Amino acid sequence: MKIKLGLIGGGVMGEAILSRLISSQKYTGKQILVSEPQAERRDFLTKTYDVQVTKDNLKAAQATEAVILAIKPQVFPTLVQELRTGLLQYSPANAYPVLLSILAGVSLNKLTAAFPHHPVIRAMPNTPATVGAGITALAPNHNVLPQHLAMAKDIFQMVGEVVELPESLIDAVTGLSGSGPAYVALLLEALSDGGVAAGLPRAIASQLALQTVLGTATLLQETKIHPAELKDRVTSPGGTTIAGVTELERGGFRAAIINAVLAASARSQELGKS
Repeated sequence: MKIKLGLIGGGVMGEAILSRLISSQKYTGKQILVSEPQAERRDFLTKTYDVQVTKDNLKAAQATEAVILAIKPQVFPTLVQELRTGLLQYSPANAYPVLLSILAGVSLNKLTAAFPHHPVIRAMPNTPATVGAGITALAPNHNVLPQHLAMAKDIFQMVGEVVELPESLIDAVTGLSGSGPAYVALLLEALSDGGVAAGLPRAIASQLALQTVLGTATLLQETKIHPAELKDRVTSPGGTTIAGVTELERGGFRAAIINAVLAASARSQELGKS
């Protein structure tokens, strides 16, 4: 059976995508080849997902439909040297698989210069993808045709929602949804600590905090109301919520979140230039 999908890098995000593709039956294990340098990790992926594995990146890059780059950005230059000559010998320009890169800070210019014949799509998923609740931004290069983009969307929709954006906005995506899970985790931790400070047992405080954030996000998603409208609905005159909101405003809560997104976006730009 031909290898349709090559996955270069079997780490956390690579496994998240792999697990969803297998469970959705979009690909069978026999149609996927994962290249991974660690023997222990290869054994785990084979036993867990019944996929084919190798330590040879070139073999995974010779898949017929798509190749996902899920390695550390620092490894990219070495990978390019390893693959470039072999790929040029492997297939004609009109038969290259679409290359899907989730490497942070590696631009489309760098990817296209390394693999000039490939249709290349830069993707920025986030960690909720590991439970199928992520969101991925896609930015295609000039070689990408509608069928390539459709294939990329099909793959990343397995781990959550998908949006298509120009690459100039990828750093902003990194600062918001890429880094955003850390901001939400900090909010959850702070809510739980606040509950403990108010006298709640830690386990109950954590449960209340988690379900409050999850429930609020679900409510906003399903009703499509603006967050400000929801805030106004639960903020009655002279009540408890407005007292809490007043303290958040006094502490610069909204400004701190905005500045966090801007700082993370700026750092993403810096990493892309290095």
